[in-house]
Amino acid sequence: MAKYRKLGRNSSQRKALLRNQVTALLYRGKIVTTEAKAKEVRKIAEGLIALAVKEKDNFETVKVTAKVPRKDKDGKRVKQIVDKDTGKVLSETHRDKEGKILRIENGVTVTVYDEVEKEIKKDMPSRLHARHQMLKVLNPVTEVPTTNAGKKKNTKEVDMVAKLFDEIAPKYVGRNGGYTRIIKIGQRKGDGALEVVLELV
Repeated sequence: MAKYRKLGRNSSQRKALLRNQVTALLYRGKIVTTEAKAKEVRKIAEGLIALAVKEKDNFETVKVTAKVPRKDKDGKRVKQIVDKDTGKVLSETHRDKEGKILRIENGVTVTVYDEVEKEIKKDMPSRLHARHQMLKVLNPVTEVPTTNAGKKKNTKEVDMVAKLFDEIAPKYVGRNGGYTRIIKIGQRKGDGALEVVLELV
């Protein structure tokens, strides 16, 4: 007998469906689906949360020096013209007073960078392995702002692994399992399948 539900799909479709639903559950906090799917999604989601709780504090803080592009008052990158051969600065800006791009012989436009010290979290080996296990399951999530919906400019990628470690795991520190609950909401109108709400506790 199979140890998992086939959900009327072949393996690649089933895997894609479960990945999508687990990602949606962890991103939104709850999803509406059929009972059979919810029970499969619950298994995977609870495993990921348990992993996040176990490895939550398994990192060290390290200081690193990073190059960050310098920005002007409008938030645009500062560019200057330097000599191709010597690297000597020919002009502090790459535009003239009228805003036209300057052309200087043997000059090339480069972005100005500043060195900044940053503190980063360096994962210990077991936490790094947990991160890889999570990335195998979770799909990338792109957040679109409601005001300019459909505009690529203001969209941002959500780091779901960081969300698991920093937001979801601290809630369940003293809890051994049982991170989700299933609430039955009745039969679906079209095919009569039993619908449920699967949510994080």
